[in-house]
Amino acid sequence: MVKILNIGGVKLGGTAPFALIAGPCVIESRKSALAIAAAVKKITAKVGVPFIFKASYDKANRTSIQSFRGPGLAQGLEILAEVKKSIRVPVLSDVHSVFEVERAAEVLDVLQIPAFLCRQTDLLVAAGRTNRVINIKKGQFLAPDDMRHAVKKVESTGNKKITLTERGTTFGYNNLVTDFRALAIMRRMGYPVVFDATHSVQQPGGLGSASGGNSEFIPLLSRCAVAAGCDAVFMEVHPAPQKALSDGPNMLALHKLEKLLVDLKAIDRIARRVR
Repeated sequence: MVKILNIGGVKLGGTAPFALIAGPCVIESRKSALAIAAAVKKITAKVGVPFIFKASYDKANRTSIQSFRGPGLAQGLEILAEVKKSIRVPVLSDVHSVFEVERAAEVLDVLQIPAFLCRQTDLLVAAGRTNRVINIKKGQFLAPDDMRHAVKKVESTGNKKITLTERGTTFGYNNLVTDFRALAIMRRMGYPVVFDATHSVQQPGGLGSASGGNSEFIPLLSRCAVAAGCDAVFMEVHPAPQKALSDGPNMLALHKLEKLLVDLKAIDRIARRVR
């Protein structure tokens, strides 16, 4: 039985309807973060989909040393705290080092362990000790069943508020492929599973000094994931992806979100009968 987590009023897991985790890849500015959070909340409230806001205060694993990383820990958390208070939504962001964890936990409802760091024992344990919800993204280099080891590291702290995210598996150079069996395999571990629809269409390093992507496949993969019984869809959205400072080629244009959510909600009603 998959446990139900309550994340700032958003229920995730069990037989609860699917939720949306969405926002820009990185905090580009206070103004843009607040505007995107407000826009997504308006859309999700209209469609009736629970919403958790996501944005990174620091993108520590960018392709190039020259890539935009975000405002950093202190300023980024201030912005996320304002989003949480003024827009009234739970907030999620990445943590990259043990040093960040305690401070990030003062603001974040969900601490996200990036895919490349999902085997970092010290980071997983430190995150677990905060007693916040920990979202562990499956590394592109791991089989889904191997995520049980990451789960046990967090569980060793007594924290069983865990979600697991599928974001594709490395397939040759500069390409990812999604195996939807991973959602069912990881869900058997007893925790809610999330499908990362935008990073699954990423082409790591595909543009040489930056990642490329095939954003046109976001709706297709999202529909497949909800049909497969995922508990949430993770989606990076932006008003103008072509102008985004990070991951633009694999982000969903904000104006396309409402129609997609309507479709996903309809699919979810059927999927929950067998989930």
